[in-house]
Amino acid sequence: MLKLIDQTPLYQFMIFAGLVGLAPFAPPHLWEKSRILAEGGMMRTIDWFDVAFHGLPWLLLGLKLSRLRRAARHKRPSQQHRG
Repeated sequence: MLKLIDQTPLYQFMIFAGLVGLAPFAPPHLWEKSRILAEGGMMRTIDWFDVAFHGLPWLLLGLKLSRLRRAARHKRPSQQHRG
């Protein structure tokens, strides 16, 4: 799974998060569900499915960014002090 995430370009995760993560756009569905959850009104199974469906793209984008950052750190030449 991580290999697939590493091979997929960042822009695809950004498009996925923008389209699925924010749809419908007025107001963003995930934002609306988060508000309902904070108010304690989310009890149905479909509500939890909605949070997972609209939140997954953001989690994948975060994972991709995290893996890119980690890869960039490991590629940097080590800073050695010369004395």
